[in-house]
Amino acid sequence: MSTRHLALGITGASGSIYGLTLCRELLRSGARVSLVITSAGFAVLKTECGLDWQGCDDLEGELCRYLQADPERLSYYAENDFCAPIASGSSAPDQMIVAPCSMGTLARIAQGVSGNLLERTADVMLKEGRPLILVPRETPLNAIHLENMLKLARLGVRLVPAMPAFYQGPKTLEDLVDFVVGKVLDAAGVEHALFRRWGN
Repeated sequence: MSTRHLALGITGASGSIYGLTLCRELLRSGARVSLVITSAGFAVLKTECGLDWQGCDDLEGELCRYLQADPERLSYYAENDFCAPIASGSSAPDQMIVAPCSMGTLARIAQGVSGNLLERTADVMLKEGRPLILVPRETPLNAIHLENMLKLARLGVRLVPAMPAFYQGPKTLEDLVDFVVGKVLDAAGVEHALFRRWGN
């Protein structure tokens, strides 16, 4: 059986640590990951995680070192690389996750507007009928946000908002991040042991 191939997008919404942790866990599961980070996503990575990767000459190598990942299973594509394999339905990933997903990106996906590779890949997932998971990170939500999310949910998109729970007794910030990432992995059908489940 071939290795599962997932596209992972990181946008400029707050919570870039969700995307990094998710990438690490997907790679640990044995999946192959195609990663796209928007320019705003790079800015948030620098602000929130202290990672100044925008303009890095060997970003793919830097990502592999940071995530301790096998270079054979992690590919990075620039947001303006519309020639990337994931931009075509004939080479569509098995699944796509956008974590965190800004409201601007969510709106453009909902309207079928592909201004960058991340949005184009999401459009490919919709047109090819493949699983798409979005992790919205915004508060408070206005009616436009809610209408866009409802539209996508009706199209079969899984929405897993970054809403950590507390029944598992979190002790650290990492525990809260792991809970959200674990819920995303649940939605993607990827096994993990990131948090204690209810009743266990």
